[in-house]
Amino acid sequence: MVGKYGYKRVRQGVIAIAIGLLLGGAGAARPAPQKLPTGQTLTPLAAPGARFEPLVTHIGPHPSYVADGAAAVAVSPDGGEMLVLTSGYNRYNNADGALDPAQSVQYVFVYRIDAAGSRLEQTLGVPNSYSGIAWRPDGKGFIVGGGVDDNVHLFVRGAAGFAEAGAPITLGHAAGNGPDVKPQAAGVAISPDGKRALVANYYSDSVSLIDLDRRVVLDERDLRPGKIDPAASGVAGGEYPFAIVWRGNDVAYVSAPRDRQLVILAVAGDKVSVTGRVPTIGEPTALLHDAGAKRLYATEDNADRLAMLDTATGRLIAEPRLGMPDAVNAGALGKGVNPNGLALTPDHRLLVTYGGINALAIVVPGEKGATVAGLVPTGWYPSAVATSRDGRRIFVVNRKSPPGPNPEGCLPKVAVVKAQPSACGGANQYVFQLEKAGLLQFPAPDPKMLVATTLRVADNIGLSDQPARAAAEARMALLRARIKHVVFIVKENRTYDQVLGDLSVGNGDPNLAILGAPLSPNHHALASQFVTLDNFYDSGEQSSTGWTWTTAARVPDLLEKTAPVNYAKRGLAYEAEEEDRDVPTALDRAARRRVNPALSDDPDLLPGQALLTAPDGDDDDAPGHGFLWNAALRAGLSVRNYGFSDASVYDADKPGAVPLIRDPAAEHHIIYTPADRQLATRSDAYFRGFDQKMPDYWRVLEWQREFAQQEASDTMPALTLLRLSHDHFGDFDKAIDGVNSVETEMADNDYAIGMVVERIAASRFSDSTLVFIIEDDAQNGADHVDARRSIAFVIGPYVRRHALVSTRYTTVSMLRTIESVLGLKPLGLNDSLAAPMADLFDLAQKDWSYRARAAAVLRSTNLPIPPDRFATSGAARLACGAHDAAYWAGAMRGQDFRTEDHLDTTAFNAALWRGLGAGPEPVERSGADLHRVAGARSGHGVLESACP
Repeated sequence: MVGKYGYKRVRQGVIAIAIGLLLGGAGAARPAPQKLPTGQTLTPLAAPGARFEPLVTHIGPHPSYVADGAAAVAVSPDGGEMLVLTSGYNRYNNADGALDPAQSVQYVFVYRIDAAGSRLEQTLGVPNSYSGIAWRPDGKGFIVGGGVDDNVHLFVRGAAGFAEAGAPITLGHAAGNGPDVKPQAAGVAISPDGKRALVANYYSDSVSLIDLDRRVVLDERDLRPGKIDPAASGVAGGEYPFAIVWRGNDVAYVSAPRDRQLVILAVAGDKVSVTGRVPTIGEPTALLHDAGAKRLYATEDNADRLAMLDTATGRLIAEPRLGMPDAVNAGALGKGVNPNGLALTPDHRLLVTYGGINALAIVVPGEKGATVAGLVPTGWYPSAVATSRDGRRIFVVNRKSPPGPNPEGCLPKVAVVKAQPSACGGANQYVFQLEKAGLLQFPAPDPKMLVATTLRVADNIGLSDQPARAAAEARMALLRARIKHVVFIVKENRTYDQVLGDLSVGNGDPNLAILGAPLSPNHHALASQFVTLDNFYDSGEQSSTGWTWTTAARVPDLLEKTAPVNYAKRGLAYEAEEEDRDVPTALDRAARRRVNPALSDDPDLLPGQALLTAPDGDDDDAPGHGFLWNAALRAGLSVRNYGFSDASVYDADKPGAVPLIRDPAAEHHIIYTPADRQLATRSDAYFRGFDQKMPDYWRVLEWQREFAQQEASDTMPALTLLRLSHDHFGDFDKAIDGVNSVETEMADNDYAIGMVVERIAASRFSDSTLVFIIEDDAQNGADHVDARRSIAFVIGPYVRRHALVSTRYTTVSMLRTIESVLGLKPLGLNDSLAAPMADLFDLAQKDWSYRARAAAVLRSTNLPIPPDRFATSGAARLACGAHDAAYWAGAMRGQDFRTEDHLDTTAFNAALWRGLGAGPEPVERSGADLHRVAGARSGHGVLESACP
C-alpha cells in the first residue's frame, strides 16, 4: 500500500529483516529512540556493529569534559590516522560561574584507524576554529584554521605525538567585511607538494596563500569581482568563501556560498588569481576532489543538491537533488536534508552527511547525475564523514545531542558580576553546553543491511506516521472551512517551568516558576481557559536558529554552523532575521545607508540581495523565500507584518536611530524599515520592532489602531505577523514609563498578549480568527524536563476549553497547524512530515470571549492602565518581591540589550534567579514527570509559588 507520501509499508519480508538487524542480533541491547525537538527520532546505533562515542576531551582542568560542534574530519594520506575538529560552543565554567579559559577551547581529536575501527590517541586544543583542518601530504603534520583569531596553526609529529610548531601564522586582517565584524579563517588546504596552503577568509571574502616552510603569507586574493576589476564594481561574487581543495599544485577550488559559486583559482609562484566562476543552484559548502574520476563535488546548502563539476573542462555536469532513495518512494517531501559533508569510497561512491535528517547517504554518481542508494541513521546533526582506506569502516561525527533538563540553566559568562556572586553558570546547563558531539563508526553496510537502515531513517523522520497525519488533516479540513484569519505572535526565550510551572495541572515545577502567575496572569488564564500545552518544545536552541525554525520550519546548514560560534563570542555575526553580517542585504545601497548611516558605502560590501542563512523556497527559483509569509503570498493570501524582519536602528547612540515615540502614527513619524523584500509593502511603518526600552503596551495600541481600520473595512489579513518581545527583558536604565525591571517587563508583555486576545475576541472576526503564540526559543530559563521545553498557546473559536494536552509538539507542529488552517503547502521536509495539532480543537466550541488583566506590579508604572484591569489574585505576593530599575540596572550592568541575544546571559540568567527565585538554586533533576507530585491538583488553578 502506498500512502499520501508514497511510503511503502511492507509488514513482511524486508521489515522483518530490518527489525532483526536493528536489534543487532539475539540478546543485543539498543537504547530507546530519542525524540528530538524537531519532531524527528534519533537512533544512532541502528546500523549493525555500530559504536557511538561522545567526544570526551581527556585534556584540560576537566578532562571528562565532552566537546560539542564536531565540524570536520580529515584522514591521513596513508589512511592510518584520522583527525576530528570541533567548531562549536565549547565554553566551560568553573564552580563559581567564571569561564575556565583552559577548557574553553576548540579541539582536535587524533585517532588511529585499524581493522577494528578507530582508537583515540591524542587530543589537542586550539583557541578557535571554523571547520578548517588539513593534513600535510607526507602525514608528518597538519594545519588548523584559527577562526576568529585570523591565523593558521601548524602541528608536527614528534616522539610524544603531535604538537604545535611555534606560533601560529598570522593572516593579517584588521577586520572582516561588514559593520563591526571580525575576520574568520575557515577552510584550509595544502598543495600536493606540501609547500603551500590556501585559507578561506570567510568574513574577508578572500583567500590567503601561505608558504608553510617560511611561515609567511605570500599573497591574498579578494574574490569579489569589483575588487579584481573596477568595471565589475557592485557585482556579487566570491563572498563567504568556506571550503578549499587543490587539483594539482597550480589549480584550486573554493566554495562561495552566499553568491552560489564555485570559484576556480590559479596558483602561479607566489600569486593567486581567479580564472573562473561556476554558478550553482544552492549554496556550495563542503568540497571533495576525486582525481581518478576528474570530478569536483560540492554539497549545496539550502537546495539539497550535489554539484558535480568536470575538472578537465570546468563544466558543471549536473546538480542532482538529494533526499530519500527512489526505492522508498517518499514523494516530494520538500527541502531540509541539509547535505553538508563528503567522503569518497575506494569504488568512487560518495558518502554524504544529511544534517537535517540525522543520516548518512550512500550516493552513486553517474555520467549525468547521481543516485541515492541508501541511508544509515547517525547522531544528531551529522557534519562530516570519512572511511578507512579499504572502505570497510565508516566514521561520522555529529554536532549536538538532545540537551535534557536544565534546572540550573544559565549561559556562561566571561566574568562574575559583583551583584551575582553565586551565579548559576557553574552548572554548565546553558542549552549549547548541554548539546554534545560524538563519533559514530560502523562497518560499511551490505545491500541487505542498507535496506534495513534506510527504512529506519524513514521511520525516524516520520514517513511511517502517514495514517496519523491523514487523520489529523481530515479534522483540520473541517476547521479550515471556518477559520479565515491567523494571528501569529512570536515572543522571546522563556521555558515552560519559568512561566507556567505553577499551574495546578500539567508537568510543571512550581519551584522554577520565577515568572509565574503574579507576573503573568494572562499567560495563566489563557492556558487555563483554553489548552495547557505542557509537552511543547522549541526546535531552535537560541534566537538565530529559533527565529528561523519559527518562521521557516528549518534552518540552513550554514546557520547551524554559525550560531554556536557566534554565541560563544568566537566571532561571526548574528546572521538571521534577514541580515548578513548585520547588513540588511535586501535593501539597495542607498536604502541601507538611509536606515543605518554607519554602514560602509563600499559598493562591494555584500552587493545584491542574497541572504546567506535564509531558507530557500521549495522551488529553485525562490532563493531565500522559504518563510511562512512567502508561502502565504504564493498562495494568494493577504499578509500584514508588525515587527518581523526589522532593519531599523533603535539604539539612541547609533547613527540613524529612530526616536523613542509612543504613538508615531499620530506624529506621522516612520520608525520601522523591514529587511525582507516581500514584507516591504506589507508592514506597519509605525510599529516598533525589537527594542527593550519600549513597552509592548504601546506596540499593541499601534496594532489596535490598524486593526480598527481592518474591522471597519472588513479587510483583516489572512496572516498577521506580530512580534511582542518584552519577555526578553533589558535596557532597564533606559526604558520608559517605569517599565524598567524584569517584573514590570514580564507583566507588560503578559498584559499586551491579553490585550490582543481581548480585542480579537470582541471583534467582528472573533468567529473566524485563531491566535497562535510561541517563544522563538527557550534559552534563557530553567526547566526540569528539557532545556527546549517552552510555552505555546492556541486561542480562539473551536479551541478546546479547560484542557490539558500533553501530546508532544514542537515549533514545527505549530507551523504545520498554521499552514493547515490557512490551506498552505508545507515549507519543507520537516513540516511536510509533521501532523497538525488537531487534538487542540473542538468544533462544538465556537463561542469564546476574553478579558485581559494586568499584573499588580504594573501599578508602579506610568502605563495608562484602567484601575479595574488589575488582577487581584496574587497581588499581595509578587514573585519574591519586586525590584526597581536601579536594582536591575546594577544586576545587569555591562549587558548589551540593543539587539537580540547580544548578552552575557550567564549574569543575565543568574540575576533572574537571584532577583526572582527563592532559596538556593535548584539541584539537578532527572526530568521526571511531576504531574502526580501534587496529588491535590485539579482544575486549572495556580499553585502557590516557591516565593516567600
